[in-house]
Amino acid sequence: MTATSLRSAETHRRPSVVANVLATRRGQLLTLLGAVVLIGVVVWLLWWLAVASREVATDNAYVGAEVAQVTPLISGPVAKVLVSETQSVAAGQPLVLLDDADARIAVAQASAELGQAERRVKGYFANAQTTAAQEAARTADVARANADIASAEADLTRARTDLARRQALARSGAVSGDELTSAQDKFSTAQAALVAARAARSQALANRAAAGGSHSAATVLVAGAAVDDNPEVAAARAKLDAAQLALQRTVIRAPVAGIVSRKQVEVGQQVQAGTPLMAITPIDQAYVDANFKEVQLKKVAVGQPVTLTSDLYGSGVKFHGRVKGLAGGTGAAFSLIPAQNASGNWIKVVQRLPVRITLDPAELQRHPLRVGLSMTATIDVSGRR
Repeated sequence: MTATSLRSAETHRRPSVVANVLATRRGQLLTLLGAVVLIGVVVWLLWWLAVASREVATDNAYVGAEVAQVTPLISGPVAKVLVSETQSVAAGQPLVLLDDADARIAVAQASAELGQAERRVKGYFANAQTTAAQEAARTADVARANADIASAEADLTRARTDLARRQALARSGAVSGDELTSAQDKFSTAQAALVAARAARSQALANRAAAGGSHSAATVLVAGAAVDDNPEVAAARAKLDAAQLALQRTVIRAPVAGIVSRKQVEVGQQVQAGTPLMAITPIDQAYVDANFKEVQLKKVAVGQPVTLTSDLYGSGVKFHGRVKGLAGGTGAAFSLIPAQNASGNWIKVVQRLPVRITLDPAELQRHPLRVGLSMTATIDVSGRR
């Protein structure tokens, strides 16, 4: 065989060798790729069994708190503002002072009216005692009038007997005309005295009735209560309490401890009762509302542990909490314009339901949060609580 023939045969063999090498490498790569995919599937399956099936997570979660609105309970001009935006305040700390001149005058006036009411009621008690004494005196007058009537009746009886005796003797001439006339005068006088005594008793009875009425009227004003419990005194004291309460309300205090937010009050401003002045955010009572998809909530229950991270501190800081409860409806249900799913133009959208999560107060002290911050929440649903 010539050299030319050998070179020609070798040239024909090289492509087939290269093809075999490439096919072998391709098979190895496919085998390796298949092994990698298989390992990935196994790893994912193990991870799902060990972790994912025991947890549900969402990054649609935000910090919230029961923000307290600070509003005045009375109207008045602002005399002093004692706090500034972002300042920390304690519960009961003064925030704003209103001008208290009118309130102090009202307290002084109410105090004076209370004193007048007490003196007036004490006068009622004194009058009741006086009328009681008067009624007793009129009763004594009636008794004296009764005695006078008895005496007058006795005098009349004696005068009648004496007159009858002299009239009998006068027929025989044993009694002079003067004696008979004197006896008749005494009888007439005794009759007149009896009439006068009876009239005096009638007057005494009328006076006793009047005194009894006055005593009853005076007693009604003081019946069933001492001076301090008298309705007039109680009303005056209530007015004084109201004036003192209005004076106390000129000092507007923090309802809770927290951070001053949305301050919108300045010195000299005339505020009305109920006007929002600022808000106090109690960051030590912060919570998280995590909006989970409805397909994630099958195993979520109250009391389950939650691990959270904040975008503010990063994944290096872990917060721990518990599921407090699930909201009564989705955000769409409580929106200003709820979706009309009964209409024909309906597209199914996976809804989210807010889950309220309470946080560990000690962790909040170490790493304070602010309302509205983003959070990532992971609920351990491996055991229902």
